[in-house]
Amino acid sequence: MYLADRRRSPASDAAPVRRPGRLPGVAGTVLVLGIVSLLTDVSSEMVTAVLPLYLVTTVGLSPLGFGVLDAVYNGSAALMRLLGGFLGDRRGGRHKVVAVLGYALSALCKPVLACVHTLTLLGAVLAVDRTGKGLRTAPRDALISAATPPERRGRAFGVHRAMDTVGALAGPVLAYLILRVAVDGYHAVFVVSSCVAAFGVLVLVLFVPRDPRPASTGVGTSVVGTGPPQEPSGRDGVRALLGRPRLRRLTLCATLLGLATVSDSFVYLLLQHRYRLSAEWFPLLPIGTAAVFLLLAAPLGAVADRIGRRRMFLLGHLALLGVYVVLLRSGADGGWFAGAAPVVVLALHGLYYAATDGVLPAAAASAAPPGSCGASLALVGTGQAIGRFVCSPALGALWTRWGDRAALSVTAAALVVALVVARHVLRAAEPADVRGTCPPVAASRTRPTDEEPG
Repeated sequence: MYLADRRRSPASDAAPVRRPGRLPGVAGTVLVLGIVSLLTDVSSEMVTAVLPLYLVTTVGLSPLGFGVLDAVYNGSAALMRLLGGFLGDRRGGRHKVVAVLGYALSALCKPVLACVHTLTLLGAVLAVDRTGKGLRTAPRDALISAATPPERRGRAFGVHRAMDTVGALAGPVLAYLILRVAVDGYHAVFVVSSCVAAFGVLVLVLFVPRDPRPASTGVGTSVVGTGPPQEPSGRDGVRALLGRPRLRRLTLCATLLGLATVSDSFVYLLLQHRYRLSAEWFPLLPIGTAAVFLLLAAPLGAVADRIGRRRMFLLGHLALLGVYVVLLRSGADGGWFAGAAPVVVLALHGLYYAATDGVLPAAAASAAPPGSCGASLALVGTGQAIGRFVCSPALGALWTRWGDRAALSVTAAALVVALVVARHVLRAAEPADVRGTCPPVAASRTRPTDEEPG
């Protein structure tokens, strides 16, 4: 494993060094970034696992109030994602620098949570935490893309997301154990969370190489280029990226489907509300989703490399539609399916994430123009996040006014419409996403883009 300040030759950057014990076809950079994400998710999930139920039952937020806070929580990341992508692409690539900044900002928020006691201050701290997430996401994914051959990106993102999900599994369990044994449980959770997050930042600084993209060409920055085409900024940069048909269609579909995507917190609240689950078990609900995600992320990423990433992305949203149908089908009143329904919901929820969370950035990376990998990933991810930003308060308002069943019925109908439209739009996006130009290696200038298999 290389230290960040170690000088490496262009030849060493051109192909990842494989060592015994590594996963075949997965670069060492991807595995280290997976460890960073694992540690960060342990830290984050320790805090967020108990937050929805705490805000609704202890603080007394209505579903509408929680929806607004949830939108702010996720919207903060969405608003900063584009900035992180553009900053990471500047002057040949500063992806690692921006990623470190984002991870460090989130780590600094964890101990502050122990010092705030009002909803306003809590919301502000969570917004800053999500700002850090928004800054780091696109640069981190650009590093994964730069370290991976285009035809293997689905697998690489799947492996990274699987490692990330190990943290999502461990975080709620660790928080649950701390709450049971510590005298001042919440403060103990915040302290341990901050320590784990700081360790993740340290691993990123020491063991993730600097942005490999310029050196990966073997000719310095001449292929990558500099100047305005490589440094899109502000509205002009977004307009230029949206001028590329494949990227524009992918962004449109991610946004449209995001408008009908219920946030994780609402899924777990719906489960708790409809099945009268005990409050002490609520923090463990994300483990069901995370376990399925962990098992399926890498295999479905590899399948997406073969059958087409956009196709897998749509199939994943069919699993999300299944979550809505099961929640509408039965409740706490009984029925033969009622006992198994929570397990089915969590399994389908994990399947949805396994088929979409790593597949979407892999598809976006292959549609990105040279020198704008981070910005392109950020554009697609921001579109999806903005859709979810709108969905949360809308679902909360419908739930408050007409009840959870009516709110979920409207969301399910919207998802059906979004899937039909997205399928039509993405069909026109040939050639597809198996190979692309991010990172802009020399071979990508002469090799044509492949058609989508299947």
